[in-house]
Amino acid sequence: MRLVAGIGFLLFASCVAAGATVQDLQWMSGTWTGTLGDTGKLQENWTVPEAGSIQSLVRMTAGDATIMVELIVVEEIDEGLQLHIQQWDKGYVPRAGGAQRMTMESIGDHYVKFKDASGGGIKTLQYSRPGNARAFVIDIVTAMGQPMKIELQGD
Repeated sequence: MRLVAGIGFLLFASCVAAGATVQDLQWMSGTWTGTLGDTGKLQENWTVPEAGSIQSLVRMTAGDATIMVELIVVEEIDEGLQLHIQQWDKGYVPRAGGAQRMTMESIGDHYVKFKDASGGGIKTLQYSRPGNARAFVIDIVTAMGQPMKIELQGD
């Protein structure tokens, strides 16, 4: 019986994922900021979803220097949502590996998870807003299998 229920849930989740739109990511819109290590800061600025896409401009700083800029674009495709991510170091130098493409693995109430589709440096990337409406959580698993959690707050 559990197997049948599990298969039913997976079929339901697949149907929901295929019908996902960027409007389902409205909860991501806004400016989210948090600390990284002792002196680092991460800021993500998510636009409102419109015309089939939602974007974020990300800035990582350490002290008084910007050390990384990132552009994230999520767009609608027939199979659900697709995420493109590109990072640049100081001086607008592309980080090794170039742009990465990810496809949506699952989506729910205030969370979305993407998986690698192009052999990039991130295996999975999940965004969520659990409980606290001002919290924005990024869960990353690197291509090497290392998990990372970044907790940001809304401005």
